[in-house]
Amino acid sequence: MEWIESLPTGQVSVLIGALTGLAFGALAQQSRFCLRAACVEFWRGDAGPKFAIWLLAFASALIATQLLILNGTLETTSIRQLTTTGSLSGAIIGGSLFGWGMVMARGCASRLLVLSGTGNQRALVAGLVVTLVSQATLRGGLSPLREWAGGVWLVDASARNLADRLPTWLPLIAGIALLAGGIYLARVHANRLWPSLAAVGVGLCIALGWGLTAWHASWSFDIIAVKSVSFTGPSADTLMGFINLPQLPLSFDIGIVVGVFAGAMLAAVASGQFKLQSFTEQTGLSRYLIGAGLMGFGGMLAGGCAVGAGVTGGAVMALTAWVALLFMWLNAGIADWVLERAPRPLEVAGPAPTAD
Repeated sequence: MEWIESLPTGQVSVLIGALTGLAFGALAQQSRFCLRAACVEFWRGDAGPKFAIWLLAFASALIATQLLILNGTLETTSIRQLTTTGSLSGAIIGGSLFGWGMVMARGCASRLLVLSGTGNQRALVAGLVVTLVSQATLRGGLSPLREWAGGVWLVDASARNLADRLPTWLPLIAGIALLAGGIYLARVHANRLWPSLAAVGVGLCIALGWGLTAWHASWSFDIIAVKSVSFTGPSADTLMGFINLPQLPLSFDIGIVVGVFAGAMLAAVASGQFKLQSFTEQTGLSRYLIGAGLMGFGGMLAGGCAVGAGVTGGAVMALTAWVALLFMWLNAGIADWVLERAPRPLEVAGPAPTAD
């Protein structure tokens, strides 16, 4: 490992991000990991194969990350989600908006990026809108609204770690129970073995990101942010870098975004699943754009997307992440009922396509 330690900090960070992203993108593409799909199945009364995939990924992330914490590899004092003031109002409002958005856009932020790599132009356009709105929410014209909504209900850093209120081993035991539930559902619904294993791999990628950034921080002379997979903020920074700078600054976040796109594309090409798909009269356009906008604002307000807050933050037992994930689930169910199942005089969009 001496050759790695001899590299500049930025190169190491982008390599770590790219490695994690490549694995995540390929495995997410192969497993069809998607919170929106899992929510739709769950709220329609059938916790089926897509719900099982999400559960396997989340449980694996929770177990592996908690093992890193318990053996001292990952110090909770180095994790921003556990050591800074958080926003419960941001988690509630942002999670709610994100839940509606991912149903309208037919995919969460991570799923849109993965689908973009497989040739889905609908996902690419929606993902670009997510990114632009995220940037406006973080630093642009929507930032005052984000700051106001996020400041309504703040929570002190000392209260953000749910594990501090629980017996030491309980998060790990909960993860094992969730994994057992995922395995059971996968067997009941006859999920194929490879997608199920790929879903476990998706969860392990979350822990891989935490572990590699913690390892980098342990020996680097520079200050290294300990983090893992997320998409709203990193995607916005990547796009703005492409637009405003002659060359991208090397960072973990840049590596994640580029790596996930490349990993999904490679997996799709290798498995014969790469296919160009565009908007049609049946798919519509406005629904995607509105949903993407809601995800962009909601994700930044909530402190992350369905993966960044929901899985990555949930795996380290961050209070705001669990609250955001809860409200994503609740509002995705409401949105699916309103948009797809409830009788209504006006159609928001045409019939849902099956390609996503």
